[in-house]
Amino acid sequence: MNLEREWKDQLYQEFARIGKCLSSPKRLELIDILAQGPKSVEQLAKMTGMSVANVSQHLQTLHESRLVRFTKKGNYVIYEIAELSVADFMVSLHRLSEKQLVEIQRLKNEIVQQHASMEPIPLEELRVRMEKGEVLLLDVRPKDEYVMGHIPGAISIPIEELEEHLASLPVDKEIVAYCRGPYCFMSAQAVEILKTNGIKASRLEEGVYEWKRYVEYSNVSLPGDA
Repeated sequence: MNLEREWKDQLYQEFARIGKCLSSPKRLELIDILAQGPKSVEQLAKMTGMSVANVSQHLQTLHESRLVRFTKKGNYVIYEIAELSVADFMVSLHRLSEKQLVEIQRLKNEIVQQHASMEPIPLEELRVRMEKGEVLLLDVRPKDEYVMGHIPGAISIPIEELEEHLASLPVDKEIVAYCRGPYCFMSAQAVEILKTNGIKASRLEEGVYEWKRYVEYSNVSLPGDA
C-alpha cells in the first residue's frame, strides 16, 4: 500500500467516526436539544424520555467524537455542544434530509395538517412588523434556554406557564411565538392557546440559530439588537 492510499484510508476512517456517532436517532435529538443551551443529564433524560443511564451512554459516544463537552456543577454533569459548527452541521443535515427524503416531507405535512397554527410568518415580515411595533415576539422555550440566547426583542414565557400569563399580554398587538426551530411545535401549541383565548397570534418557524444566520447573511437587525 502506498503512502497516499494509507493516508486516505486513515483520513476517511476518521470522517467515519462522526458518521457512526450520528447513526443513532436519539443522539441526533440530544445534539438538537443541546444546540439550545447546556443541559444536565437528568434534564436530557426527561426531555427525551430515556433513562439517565441511556442518556449518559449516548453522551459519552458524542463526547468521544468531540461533538459535545461537559462541565461539573456540584452533583450534576452539564453538557453542551462542543462548538457552533456542530449546530451548523445539524441544520445542514436537516435541510438535506428534508430535500432528499420523501418520508420527512410527509411527516412534516402530517403535523402541519394537525395544527392550523403551523402556517408561519416569514422572518423578513417579522422584522418589518417589529420595527413598526405591530407585533410582540414570544419565546416559549424553557427559561434557561432564553437566558442562554434569544431573538432580540422577544419576551420569555415558557409554554407550560403561558395560560397563567395571558392577562399580561397586550391586546393591541399580534403575538408571534417561536421555540427551537422548524421541528419544534411548542410555538404551534402556544398559538393555539392564544387564539383560543381571543388573542391574535402566529408562529415563527425559525429559532435563535436561524435568526442569527439570517442577520449574518442579510445584514439586518431587529429592535433590541446590540
